[in-house]
Amino acid sequence: MTEPRIEQWWQELETEHKEWFRENLRAETIEPDVALAVYEAGGPDLKDKTLPPRDWDFIETQSEFVD
Repeated sequence: MTEPRIEQWWQELETEHKEWFRENLRAETIEPDVALAVYEAGGPDLKDKTLPPRDWDFIETQSEFVD
């Protein structure tokens, strides 16, 4: 089974959890409450792992200001 793409579950996350990812960009471990929020939003189980580089790139891109 393939893991859901971040584009599918990111929009379902509460703002506070999105902010955690932005403030902890490329973290090696995910806080338990944030990991649970991702799972409940339809994302991967991050209990013992982090996001793949592609997902971190997505978060970084979503966080950039547009001119």
